[in-house]
Amino acid sequence: MSRPNWFGRPRRPWRRALVTGGAGFVGSHLCARLVSEGTEVVCVDNLCTGSRANVLELEQGSGFTFVQGDVTEPGLLADLPGRFDLVLHFACPASPADYLRLPLQTLEVGSTGTRHALERAGVDEARFLLASTSEVYGDPLEHPQHEAYWGNVNPIGPRSVYDESKRFAEALTTAHRQVNSTATAIVRIFNTYGPRMRTGDGRAVPTFISQALAGMPLTVAGDGGQTRSLCYVDDTVEGVLALAASEEAGPMNIGGSEEITMLELARRVIELTGSGSRIRFVERPVDDPGRRRPDTTLARERLGWQPRTGWTDGLRETVGWFAGTAQAA
Repeated sequence: MSRPNWFGRPRRPWRRALVTGGAGFVGSHLCARLVSEGTEVVCVDNLCTGSRANVLELEQGSGFTFVQGDVTEPGLLADLPGRFDLVLHFACPASPADYLRLPLQTLEVGSTGTRHALERAGVDEARFLLASTSEVYGDPLEHPQHEAYWGNVNPIGPRSVYDESKRFAEALTTAHRQVNSTATAIVRIFNTYGPRMRTGDGRAVPTFISQALAGMPLTVAGDGGQTRSLCYVDDTVEGVLALAASEEAGPMNIGGSEEITMLELARRVIELTGSGSRIRFVERPVDDPGRRRPDTTLARERLGWQPRTGWTDGLRETVGWFAGTAQAA
């Protein structure tokens, strides 16, 4: 029997899912949602950026298995026992601090890791979903960004290891669909925030919150005028699973519709935390996108999806989680 999703529409009842990168921020939320819906989940993660703590509660229950390993290793995914009907490929360093620290590993997981995940999906005749990113649009000349936009990416800049890794992964996924008839989908995830983000991953939300809670200055890059459109993690997960359950191939944007400057974000975090922190402007990173907001018309029309968690509620939940984590430490 199919289960209703967030929007009251039938959702495919997955029997068994493989989630690569499942101990990461978004991946762990995906694992939790699938397990809660009755899907048996096998999570594979090498923990280079993920955390076992993110899935510890799932491990203590039933229907979840954690495998520590690198998806680029020959045979790791191929040798997993049983059959999967869903493969979600989320393994990849996703923050600038991580992929700048792990450039070769980032390129390898986007190429070899994606190939291994696609091959396993092909053998099992499973639905395959690639977690791509808004970074494929680079520093966009089109605003907002529609899926038909080809992007403005510096192929040898410092961010290119992530951007080009995902662009190659999209091409490889498309080729497997065309040549091998693999049931693939590509989701382009825009900036997502929420509980389980790491304080040191370099992204704005966890950086600002951790600085504000510690009473430190909030470090805003450049003049803070660059924009992002962040999406709360529960909304992102719902969009990902809605795409997986559909017949759509994508690419499809999943992201927030409320565009905000980094300066305004910093001010909101200070207000929500009640911090006495000030704002300190720092040098803006090379190739840092000036504006970013997804055109989510396709997701709304094809999936019935749109983000429903507002800034105030989402940031309050995130601040509460970070505050609780700091107290527990």
